[in-house]
Amino acid sequence: MLFTTGAALAQEEIEQSLVEAKSFRAVRVDSPPVLDGVLDDEVWQQANLVVDFHQNRPGDHAVPSEPTELYVVYTSDALYVGARMYDSEPNLISAPTIRHGQGLPFDDRLVIILDPFNQGRAGYRFETNLNGVRHDALYTTPTQFSLNWNTIWETATSVDGNSWVAEVEIPFKSLPFDPNIDTWGFNFGRGIRRKNEEMAWVSLDRQYNPTIMGEMSGMEGMDQGVGLDIVPSFAAIRQRGYNPTTRDENFEPSLDAFYRLTPSLNAALTVNTDFSAVEVDNRQVNLTRFNLFFPERRDFFNNDSDLFQFGNISNIAAGNNAAGGASRENARPYFSRRLGLSASGTPVDLEYGGRISGRVGRFNIGTLAIRQGDQPGVAATDLLVSRISANILEDSRVGFILTDGDPASDLDNSVAGVDFQYINNQLPNNRRMSGTVFYQQSDTEGLDGDDSSYGISVALPASQGFRTRFGYKVVEENFNPAMGFVNNANIEDLTADFGYTHFFNSGPFQSYFGGVDMQRIELIDGGLQTEVIAYRLAELETAGRDSISLAYYANQEVVLDAFPIFRQPGNEVFIQPGSYEFDEQEVSFETGGQREFSGSFTYRTGDFFNGERVAMRGEFTWNQSRWFIASLSYDWNDIELPQGDFITRLSSVNTQVAFSPTLYWITLAQYDNISEEIGINTRLQWIPRAGQEGFIVLNYGLEDRDQDNTFRTASSDLSIKFRYTFRF
Repeated sequence: MLFTTGAALAQEEIEQSLVEAKSFRAVRVDSPPVLDGVLDDEVWQQANLVVDFHQNRPGDHAVPSEPTELYVVYTSDALYVGARMYDSEPNLISAPTIRHGQGLPFDDRLVIILDPFNQGRAGYRFETNLNGVRHDALYTTPTQFSLNWNTIWETATSVDGNSWVAEVEIPFKSLPFDPNIDTWGFNFGRGIRRKNEEMAWVSLDRQYNPTIMGEMSGMEGMDQGVGLDIVPSFAAIRQRGYNPTTRDENFEPSLDAFYRLTPSLNAALTVNTDFSAVEVDNRQVNLTRFNLFFPERRDFFNNDSDLFQFGNISNIAAGNNAAGGASRENARPYFSRRLGLSASGTPVDLEYGGRISGRVGRFNIGTLAIRQGDQPGVAATDLLVSRISANILEDSRVGFILTDGDPASDLDNSVAGVDFQYINNQLPNNRRMSGTVFYQQSDTEGLDGDDSSYGISVALPASQGFRTRFGYKVVEENFNPAMGFVNNANIEDLTADFGYTHFFNSGPFQSYFGGVDMQRIELIDGGLQTEVIAYRLAELETAGRDSISLAYYANQEVVLDAFPIFRQPGNEVFIQPGSYEFDEQEVSFETGGQREFSGSFTYRTGDFFNGERVAMRGEFTWNQSRWFIASLSYDWNDIELPQGDFITRLSSVNTQVAFSPTLYWITLAQYDNISEEIGINTRLQWIPRAGQEGFIVLNYGLEDRDQDNTFRTASSDLSIKFRYTFRF
């Protein structure tokens, strides 16, 4: 066991061994500490002091530049973590984020990862900063987590001399667990942004996640209560259209209920589900012939979403710069964003639904049933998704998935699939390996044959030195997951990447990366469709988190059917059938986001199909204080083709005003010259406590229908919503 009561001993043990199995014992106390950001409660003195932390960046198991002390106690109702994070320059602690639920990429932060089942495959991530922001995430795979998941917990922070202190309370009612398991997976992380330094309690190859954890023992006698959460919400909505003139006003009550069937198996019920306060999507400009991918933002579908992940499909080519974001998601059998939306993208009522999800022994269960209301041309329909997997070997799993129903038509549709995901963190020289094999087949009314999708991937990741990854995916012509995502069919998709990372001991740069990424897509019937080779020549990062990168892209595109690459009334540009080879060069700069003023700029130029392109993307952010943040972004493409020249512009302005740590005003305005629309989403958000939220949301659309630079109101909708969690 490696838990100590002195920093000197911890540092000595870190130097002796780079990778250890660590554990400590959590102490049960009768009375909880007062959550005020001050570690002066007597109960903290009963806790075992854990100080054996190490760097995982820039050094691998090097001694941290600043010491950290961690205390863990628990009562029958909640787990409490106290952390004292020393800092020799406390006035330089970075904390620009004050809004709950936001990521902390530019903040000095505390990270806690819990795996209540101690299976090393999934877990829950809690982060906070000096402002006491609550940010939580759910690991959807052993190495990826969903930022949209949330639960109820509390934190309090303060500055105490040459340190900052965080106290965290995580109620046992907020986490599924098996009371017969007295040892949980546990890990801790800390970030110091101005030094680009990351620390961890347990890490391997500079990484920590549910497969790379220590253990917290002594967890006994926890009370999960009745296990019932009732979440009523009320929304008043007024919608107006101006061309043609329409008006609709309604009052929408809805209800979500969550019940713990067993300590580790949950049931959820939703009635008249309302998504009126969901954040809007960031707009994208599509210069390809395939559909774009937009992430799920609705809480109901993000809860327990890890249990529905299949085939590790989203992760096969993650980080591969040659593979577009949508192609990485291609062939997902279940994509919850298809539910509650029509084929044209307009909302469809979800009348009611239920979900059973959780873990029983080594089995992971996710089952969802939804009754979707009718829509023009489509009758009300029942939708079912069932995903079950079993943990095998050390960190691997095997499972199957079944979907039934079509949310966008009256045709019968189902998908069945099996997958095996392999992870091995025990290779010599601290190396890791992962792999996936999957097979799935759809059954669609009116389509016969050529309706399967399958794939395999192998990865040897490494945060330092050489790493490589290979993926192969087939999507047959008639593979049609009605509740999934397919944007390119009748193809064989091969991805591969190879790279090398080096950390410097001194000099202006902290790290260097160079490598080659590749994607080659061929038609099953024969012939190339797309090939992209990305030569990542140099990616350099400083200790202040400033970076520069140079890249060269070699592209091949074979177009069989003409497709519009730019379309406006009276101005359409098509890419004609043919074979195209073109190369582009790219340079990017980015400054550390922990600064008051930060930004990024990317310049890309070269050939483009049978013409030329100059592309520029820029973003500027002003962190005036934790009370006010403003950012501007601009995406510009100047494309010259023999069949026509055009320019695309996409711009956005985002502001955040915090009146207090619980009351925010957030505004996002977006414009693109393809649709000639301006979309404004502004919301007043009040979060008095975790589990309680109030919103006033205005969506306002303007459009330049005549393209005369005069914008007229196209639509507006105002929503007032409040929801409250009653916990038993």
